[in-house]
Amino acid sequence: MNTKSKAFAVCGMFFALFGAFGSSALIAAQREAADDRAMVVVAPEETDELLANPGIGWQTFHRTSRQDKSLPSWIPSSMHYARWGWGELEPRPGQLNTEFLDRVLKETRESGQTLAFRVMCCSTYAKNPYHPRWLAEVGGKVVDADYNGQGPFPIPDLDDPTTLERHLDFIKRLGERYDGHPDIDHVDLGSIGWWGEWHLSGSSKYKLPTPENRKRVVDAYLAAFKRTPLVMLIGGGEHLSYACSRGTGWRADCLGDLGGFSKTWCHMRKGYPGWFKQAGIADAWKTAPVAWETCWDMRKWVDEGWSLRYIFNYALACHGSVINNKSAPLPTAEHVRPELERFLRRLGYRLVLCELKHPSQAVPGRPLNVAMKWRNVGSAPCYRPYRVAVRLTDAAGAHRVFVGRTTVNQWMPGTVEMFSDDFLREPPDLPPGPIATVGETIALPADLPPGTYTLAVGVVAEPAPAARLWDGRGEDHPRTDTAPADTKPVVRLGIKGRADDGWYPLSKITVAR
Repeated sequence: MNTKSKAFAVCGMFFALFGAFGSSALIAAQREAADDRAMVVVAPEETDELLANPGIGWQTFHRTSRQDKSLPSWIPSSMHYARWGWGELEPRPGQLNTEFLDRVLKETRESGQTLAFRVMCCSTYAKNPYHPRWLAEVGGKVVDADYNGQGPFPIPDLDDPTTLERHLDFIKRLGERYDGHPDIDHVDLGSIGWWGEWHLSGSSKYKLPTPENRKRVVDAYLAAFKRTPLVMLIGGGEHLSYACSRGTGWRADCLGDLGGFSKTWCHMRKGYPGWFKQAGIADAWKTAPVAWETCWDMRKWVDEGWSLRYIFNYALACHGSVINNKSAPLPTAEHVRPELERFLRRLGYRLVLCELKHPSQAVPGRPLNVAMKWRNVGSAPCYRPYRVAVRLTDAAGAHRVFVGRTTVNQWMPGTVEMFSDDFLREPPDLPPGPIATVGETIALPADLPPGTYTLAVGVVAEPAPAARLWDGRGEDHPRTDTAPADTKPVVRLGIKGRADDGWYPLSKITVAR
């Protein structure tokens, strides 16, 4: 073979080998692309179940859900609300009634609820004042006030320096003991006015404390409760505006009034719109909760022939999270339960996983990408930075939990224009919130055994390194250990398929080396 022929032969062998290796590489690339396209896509089915979740829903009043004989079995309640007088919580100077409060917290926790409460100073019951009976003995001032021509009713003078300082000290110590307590959902920023409602309506002999002293009370609550959320009554005016600008939410105590006090004035068409505008709190719901309390109770609404759909749509449009019907019996009319269920299904946050997508196969030591589409179809955000988590369970039942970076408090509900003429004529249905596209990259451990795993989704508390421990004495400490996050799901989702342990098993994935 001449040199030219040898060259052609070598080239032929080269191209043959290149072709063989190139074909193998191409086949491998095609196979890898095919594996990438072999995605598992799951579209969970929504549920119409009423969900008991932290921070939302039906409140029982001055009794736990176990003690509330008016609570129907079909209404879940995750919150207990109460109001107590200053004197009941501080029966002796400088001494909190921790035995009483701790017992209430224990009963609340055992009922599967958290507690919300308000402190009151001014009572319209002459024989049952809300201020401490020892107040005058330590130099505090008590004055007589009238209420709608009746009285006198003894109430503390919070413009008196001794009285005010005693009360501010009480708030400070209450926060030192209970701020951040895991069994307290929020504190109702009260103290001022009748029943702690920030007004002295019906009184001609005594007025509210000065604006400066009212602000000192607000500041005391803000300083005492830095981790426990605060809400304040909607009629607080400039002080409500001040409080909300510093992170509090608001509450309204006469939901449903469509003319029960006056033919020309009512809370829902005249009161709330004006108070909203006065305080400038239209966006406060985005960062702090809104709480509703019924006017009278729902039986009055039905007796008056008022539209439940109107009242409930109004409450949802204002982005309420909870409602308190004072633990009164429900109306017996047939239309009540369907309307109430429809309302409670939307009240607060309601998180729906619309789609889950991931590769059908994964490799130990390599990242696993999980794509999700979520939607908040409720009326308010979740105000806690709970996180989306994925759990892999092998055939033997061993679990691996991966807590993601996504926090659910970012997901907003839908909105409507409030207090326009059309709104006040007929509040519309609140639309669901926008779709939130979530991508989580899971770092699979290199020692993950091969096999078929069940992939489940849950919403869990924040990771342990960022959490704080409440030690039961009013003191808390940052974690210094490297313990994993609490991986028990804390939120029920608005989809079917929940397992007894709170996780939602949705798909299968193969792990292969």
